[in-house]
Amino acid sequence: MSEKLRYTTLLLDADETLLDFNRTQDQALKETFGRFGLPFHDEIEKRYKELNQELWAAFERGAITKPELRAQRFRRLFDWMGVEDELAGFEEEYQLALGRGAFLLPNALQVCQNLSRDCRLYIVTNGVEATQHSRLEASGLRPYLTDVFVSEKAGFQKPQKEYFDYVFSRIPAFDKSRTLMVGDSLHSDMLGADRAGLDTCWFNPAGKTRESGIRICYEISSLEELYAVIRE
Repeated sequence: MSEKLRYTTLLLDADETLLDFNRTQDQALKETFGRFGLPFHDEIEKRYKELNQELWAAFERGAITKPELRAQRFRRLFDWMGVEDELAGFEEEYQLALGRGAFLLPNALQVCQNLSRDCRLYIVTNGVEATQHSRLEASGLRPYLTDVFVSEKAGFQKPQKEYFDYVFSRIPAFDKSRTLMVGDSLHSDMLGADRAGLDTCWFNPAGKTRESGIRICYEISSLEELYAVIRE
């Protein structure tokens, strides 16, 4: 890799950028529903994902807190299913199951290993603190990361500018002009980073359509394309 790099600090989203959250979530749901003796099928999975997505969007808008999100998602699902019991401990068991899901997206480990030779790599994620750290350790990524910033500990979340300010203040000799945000979410990653004054790189392997009004400096469909991006 060239010694003359445009970006020497990379802020990397975790889920669906490096970690395969969809696979982790599917496994954790099946495991937890089975542990509690509850039925689980495609319709239940679809409804859970709809509710969870709605609540995460509300969280990223600042409309609800992380504890509220965690308390509501399964309660709403169980109401829809007609499950009357409170099922104490369900969310906690689900988080433990998520923490065991360390599936990587294609080439994520090799790309991070290579990039870490020339760049400082930081994880910036809206996930749950203990769960994300557990998954990153188990994935093998942690040795190549300089630090990990989770919204739960920060007290703010992407796309809030305060979250990015929190991250910036904890990176030694931080230089915004040589920092690139890489992530799959147009709103929490791209919009948030742009509001914070960062250059952005949208990881878009599925070829989704761009939304107007969101500035994107680079768009990639594979992580290996980052090698060229940081040299431009």
